[in-house]
Amino acid sequence: MVTRTRAGMAVCALLLSALVAAPLAAQQRDSLVLLRPASVWDGVADAPAAGWTVLVRGERIATVGPAAQVGVPRGATVIDLPGATLIPGMIEAHTHLFLHPYNETPWNDQVLREPLALRTARAVNHARATLMAGFTSIRDLGTEGAGYADVGLKQAIDQGIIPGPRMQVSTRAMLVTGSYAPRRTDFAFDPPQGAEEADGIDGVMRVARDQIAHGADVVKVYADYRWGPRGEAMPTFTEAELRAIVEAAKSSGRDVVAHASTPEGMRRAIVAGVVSIEHGDGGTAETWRLMKERNVAFCPTLAAGDATRQYAGWRKGVDPEPASITAKRASFRAALDAGVTMCVGGDVGVYSHGDDARELELMVDYGMTPLAVLRAATSGNAKLMKWDDRIGRVAPGLLADLVALQGDPTRDIRAVRAVQLVMKGGAVVRR
Repeated sequence: MVTRTRAGMAVCALLLSALVAAPLAAQQRDSLVLLRPASVWDGVADAPAAGWTVLVRGERIATVGPAAQVGVPRGATVIDLPGATLIPGMIEAHTHLFLHPYNETPWNDQVLREPLALRTARAVNHARATLMAGFTSIRDLGTEGAGYADVGLKQAIDQGIIPGPRMQVSTRAMLVTGSYAPRRTDFAFDPPQGAEEADGIDGVMRVARDQIAHGADVVKVYADYRWGPRGEAMPTFTEAELRAIVEAAKSSGRDVVAHASTPEGMRRAIVAGVVSIEHGDGGTAETWRLMKERNVAFCPTLAAGDATRQYAGWRKGVDPEPASITAKRASFRAALDAGVTMCVGGDVGVYSHGDDARELELMVDYGMTPLAVLRAATSGNAKLMKWDDRIGRVAPGLLADLVALQGDPTRDIRAVRAVQLVMKGGAVVRR
């Protein structure tokens, strides 16, 4: 009798919960929030529009325009943001939520010694820090030994279990046998690898499809890596293998992105049909021309190199600039001059999550205007990720992923750190 009574009480509780949740969900869908900043930058314009307001209904933007035109609808919650510029939620296109800074724990130790549960717990905090910094969407390019845990993390965010940005995930990433790390020659056993190995046309297509089956939104490949005779970067997949990976991915409506730093690794990936090159340190005039012709985007990951040089002892602002940083400035400038599409992706995880603004600041320091960097971080990255029908601009009908920044980031990129408000899908998550 006691068991039946408890079971009955549990059923009643569930029914009551459902009855309460239904009107709350309807209320969220129909809620009105009026944001009144000093100005609104829509993700594409040459300058913010002063005196504009944004009306949010439920999870989407309803109206954008001059305050007098938008008005104050009856029942709307008004949020005043004096001195702030309202912009689209920023997008980080190269992050690793399952990594943390290498000056805390070396990469090898993270892959080999940190339990999956610990790495996942860290990733939960990393997701929250990213969102609080105003980056409402991300492209996570590999769990680095944490398997398919990024898929579960994405599900937890989407279901409202934990706070975090919208995610595109690549799960395990792909590379050829023996090219990545931890290096087998350093151990008396066969160590786990930071990505999934695949070889030959049939092999790479099978692995690409298997990763997609496990939840990959995008397929990431290592088109080259440091596996040369003296540890130098050398190409990995053949051009035919890369074409097969792209064919397998595109058959399912997914894209392929490539880690590539050598001219030949970059060339193979570009002609095979990847959508973006990550890092690209050794880019040449020919590779930049190819990228421009084939509309392949460039994620320069400036902040990762900047961070690792400092971990190695470079006292930035005190010591002379290392040769690798000077060379990176030159390659970045060459890509910019060639008209290559720039994306914002810093390889976060090499440095702290929540410090995503570091990449934007360095892109300005290396030669882009603040306005161009902001476009890349919003409407540009949204287009790259094929989410431009959902996010990336402040426009009616799009999801209300919005960030209020104190000051004008189109003139001073440092304003991206002065976050006053973060809204994701119409819900205020930071104020």
